[in-house]
Amino acid sequence: MIDRERLRRPLQQAYLLRLLVRRNIKNQYYRSFIGVLWTVLNPLLNMLVMTLVFSRLFGGDTDLDYPIYILSGNIIFNIMRTSTSGSLPCLVRQRDMLQKTRVSIALFPTANVLSSLVTFLFSFVALLIVALVRYLTGDYVFAWQIVLVVVLIPAIALFSLGISYFLSALYVFFRDIEHLYTVILTLWTYLTPLFYTVDRLGSALIEKIMNLNPMYHYVEYFRTLLAGGIPSGLEHLICYGFAIASFAVGYLFMRAVRNHIAANL
Repeated sequence: MIDRERLRRPLQQAYLLRLLVRRNIKNQYYRSFIGVLWTVLNPLLNMLVMTLVFSRLFGGDTDLDYPIYILSGNIIFNIMRTSTSGSLPCLVRQRDMLQKTRVSIALFPTANVLSSLVTFLFSFVALLIVALVRYLTGDYVFAWQIVLVVVLIPAIALFSLGISYFLSALYVFFRDIEHLYTVILTLWTYLTPLFYTVDRLGSALIEKIMNLNPMYHYVEYFRTLLAGGIPSGLEHLICYGFAIASFAVGYLFMRAVRNHIAANL
């Protein structure tokens, strides 16, 4: 006999996930005058500020037009930054729902990652606008390889999801992780070449250490596409290797502690 409840549950979970994503995006710009348009304006304004501050120091070191170099790095890094930092308290905030209903705890960090991907789509529009302007001024040439971003996004989403699983579960038992992770994110930001180039560091050792930074590979993958190149097979393996490892660790940790989460919320 077919268990209708078991068949219905995935549909219910998918519906709840969609509601969570929609709510996350609405709450992000609640009572804002221009609302979701900030997802386009924010990266543009950040790009303008960083270009004004750093263009004299690093503007001549990049293969890409410098404003595009900065914007491309930031919007890729922000997928990880916003999804993981937003996932920290997500289980605690849903205390009532988790204690009173049968719902997968994985839905909440997953919703944060999906919300960040929606934000990325708007930021990508901002990047295309800047690229078009720079193209018209003769500073940038569009490359068809940009469509290969669809190969990169699943990797960085999986990588972010693994961290989000781990942090959201850990936060239930160790609330101080929120403050520690803020420091880690700040350090991670500066260790990722968002506004500078690795060769500007002038050290072969630092370049080798940089290769251990997953976000360095995701950012450089994206910039390679924008510059009209195709990442090597090794670079594909590295990007997806980090993604699978992160997801495995995060998923296994959440699975190991899931029976204790409701009692500690």
